[in-house]
Amino acid sequence: MSFVQKTQPKIWERLNNLDSSKADSMLLDALTKELAAKGALTVLREGFKCVGKSVKLAYFAPNTSIDTGAAARYAANRLTVVRQVHTKTGAIPDMVLAVNGLPVATLELKNAMSATGWTVENAKSQYRFERNPKDPLFAFKNRCLVHFAVDTEQAFMTTHLEGKDTFFLPFNRGFNHGAGNPPMEGEVRTAYLWEEVLERDSLMDILARFLHLQVEEKTVVTEKGIKRHRKETLIFPRYHQLDAVRSLTQHAKAKGSGHNYLVQHSAGSGKSNSIAWLAHRLSSLHDANNEKVFHSVVVITDRRVLDQQLQNTIFQFEHKLGVVQKIDENTQQLAKALADGVPIIISTIQKFPFISQAIRTLEQKGKGISISTEGKRFAVIVDEAHSSQSGETAMELRKILNKDGIESAIAEQLLDMEDESLSEEAKKELIREQLKRAKQPNLSFFAFTATPKFKTMAVFNEPGRNGEAPFHHYSMRQAIEEGFIHDVLAHYTCYKRYYKLIQKVEDDPEVPRRKAARALARFVSFHDYEIAQKVEVIVEHFRTHTRHKIGGRAKAMVVTSSREHAVRYKLGFDKYIKSKGYTDVKSLVAFSGEIALKEYADKTFTEVGMNEGIKESELPDKFNTEEYQVLLVAEKYQTGFDQPLLHSMYVDKKLSGIQAVQTLSRLNRRVKLKSGGWEEVGRVAYPVD
Repeated sequence: MSFVQKTQPKIWERLNNLDSSKADSMLLDALTKELAAKGALTVLREGFKCVGKSVKLAYFAPNTSIDTGAAARYAANRLTVVRQVHTKTGAIPDMVLAVNGLPVATLELKNAMSATGWTVENAKSQYRFERNPKDPLFAFKNRCLVHFAVDTEQAFMTTHLEGKDTFFLPFNRGFNHGAGNPPMEGEVRTAYLWEEVLERDSLMDILARFLHLQVEEKTVVTEKGIKRHRKETLIFPRYHQLDAVRSLTQHAKAKGSGHNYLVQHSAGSGKSNSIAWLAHRLSSLHDANNEKVFHSVVVITDRRVLDQQLQNTIFQFEHKLGVVQKIDENTQQLAKALADGVPIIISTIQKFPFISQAIRTLEQKGKGISISTEGKRFAVIVDEAHSSQSGETAMELRKILNKDGIESAIAEQLLDMEDESLSEEAKKELIREQLKRAKQPNLSFFAFTATPKFKTMAVFNEPGRNGEAPFHHYSMRQAIEEGFIHDVLAHYTCYKRYYKLIQKVEDDPEVPRRKAARALARFVSFHDYEIAQKVEVIVEHFRTHTRHKIGGRAKAMVVTSSREHAVRYKLGFDKYIKSKGYTDVKSLVAFSGEIALKEYADKTFTEVGMNEGIKESELPDKFNTEEYQVLLVAEKYQTGFDQPLLHSMYVDKKLSGIQAVQTLSRLNRRVKLKSGGWEEVGRVAYPVD
């Protein structure tokens, strides 16, 4: 009431003129109805209707200091801390945080050194068994948006109380690249929560620019037909996400454009949301002089599946016309978006080499378009930096966004040099020197990868807080210890194959040993009998050990070594399943282009054709249904493919280094069961060679 009276006196005056005795109740009744219909987050951001007028429930910090009135309105917010709030159901949370009277967060605080000896696990138990999810204070998205379970050592949070099935996410800083929190001098280890995260400006920033309601529409094929499910998830940033986005934007605000940042975040880090938050922050970022730091933010990924995920994630944050441009039609659309200065542009890197061609086409149609980067500054967010930053496409990107892209092209070529006369250290030094000259003042690159190579570390070389690259780090060890991914090597089983033919060849002096071994290996690996044996192992193992996991919804992936292998696997898979009469296993195949086999001289094989007409863009959604259980892949979907039901992986190719980590990290999720509860899935990768 006090907030509305002070910041919106005309509305309060109108209510009093209508009926001064009911002014309070009219306002509260209108607010309660809109909270029930839209949820607290929407009402906080957009306000609510009362007696035909819009009432603001909060004012958020402006992007610039130009409008002094906006700053004054923001300062008028009343943030309060209330201890031991009593609810109608008898619950008494230790602490409630409110914004202008509307509760937004609860906390249960425990201390193992106190008389009770309670820890964060007791706090979680209180939320699960002593807090009624139907109580308005605890109801999902109705009042409080986040609930923290905290002791002196660790912090956890949830946005959705579901009784015994309530799932808590760790909200810890990490310690020695693992889980937990580092010691804080003179304070408990979790002091960062109230000193940094829940501090006034920080909390208002999270409510304004981080929290969002993620809505997923899923189609499931059942015996009774197609069912559509709507799933809502309230996303509150984990600590490393919040810290990464803020550290990057603060540095860019202070230093301006022309810097390269490496964000090394493990699988399971929530990278799509981190990229989305960063894109929005950079698009509205202003420096101390109220000048825009970047005129456009370009989000680049070279994986089409993740490209779509990023587009959907970013689009949920901002629905204002023209803020986010999805490039999902053609290259001409991308050229026009760059020319028009769209704040956020999302595209696959494959489109950039054809920009020039697209411009010529538009000119021929009488739609002349000129891309001028003079005086413009760009933030380029690159997903999986080690792949997106190599090759001709990256050079094209720099040339389009910067007229002086020649030096960068030279540096890019040097990164892939094969000069045997130079030592490794000499190569590294030469790369560093070239990169210094190649930095472009109007371009800042923000690179996300879980597994950086040295080349990546050299290119994205802005030092972090410790003075070294990467700029921000969420380690694989921390992700494993926090339960977001599994240590797949702990569940890794090998099937070995020996070639008697090759053994004989080694004893034959007339045959070049290596060449013969490779030829024989290739012959054997492509032979139908060989693949049929592997298919039998995979199908029978899947039906015996995997199919019944995750409440009977478990899926598997078969990773093949080439497109031809993928085609032969699909043929062998369908043949074996048909011969056995199995109806509980059905496969999809993913590979690019067309493949011809000698045995089928008059036929070519394509992904769409082998999948009975399912389009490439539809494949992830189709695989998500109960109709399909196994996905056969060649290169595609080994990285950036988020399928929570993926339980087992059968690997029929050599994996090493980054590719091994990326491929096996697909097996990294906890899965909620239909029957309730959570299953820690001990996922297994089975190499069939």
